[in-house]
Amino acid sequence: MNTTLQTVKFRFSRLATSMGLIAAGALLFASMASAHVTVKPSVSQPNAWETYTLKVPVEKNIPTTKVALKIPKEVVFKQYEPVPDWKVSTEKDSSGKVTTVTWTTDKDGIQAGQYQRFSFVAQNANQNTEAAWNAFQYYSDGSIVEWTGDEGSNNPHSITKITADATSEASAPTADHGHDSAGAAAGHTSSDTAKDSSNPASASNNATEAAPAAAAPASSAAQTTALVLSIIAVVLGAAAVGIALKRRK
Repeated sequence: MNTTLQTVKFRFSRLATSMGLIAAGALLFASMASAHVTVKPSVSQPNAWETYTLKVPVEKNIPTTKVALKIPKEVVFKQYEPVPDWKVSTEKDSSGKVTTVTWTTDKDGIQAGQYQRFSFVAQNANQNTEAAWNAFQYYSDGSIVEWTGDEGSNNPHSITKITADATSEASAPTADHGHDSAGAAAGHTSSDTAKDSSNPASASNNATEAAPAAAAPASSAAQTTALVLSIIAVVLGAAAVGIALKRRK
């Protein structure tokens, strides 16, 4: 009888331990899945001067010191908002169009458990289309994470749907739909910074607030999932430890 009871306890202990490990693994996966490099908004209107926000979280225990973003052919990069301790460089094609924007720092960088936002202004194409944002995240140890995969992959790139049927996310004050001619008249170029209040970059502060607000439901859901999985892992882990202690008695 005692032998049978001990066998049952042993098997239940192994089951509880396994479930605890599975829950912990799911929690780790959930936290990693929510740590993707993203570009927002995900929806915008044709021909808009949109303030985009590149969000770079750190999912390793070492800092990120460089981020390179490929500018899709569907948009034209105009200007960026300066970030303290970060230098910005651009690469252009033969026509002078910016194809890559790189943020680099020789300071502490983005530490583990932190994230950094980089805002810039780009003019959308004048027709319905989609823009895919390929990003490259450089860590201090020389490793690179390429955010260039399709949706559902381990390292997906962000996609902005440019459509006349854009939702309120795109119709927020971050987009200026009538600046094309005004910008040309004022002589604005891609080297302008967000300090000029007469150009579209004056909306950069609103963009920084609007982009997280638009992503709030998804972020909240991810946090809720992580919390639930954490509780499950703790409960199962405690049960496994309790059973193991009883077995020793």
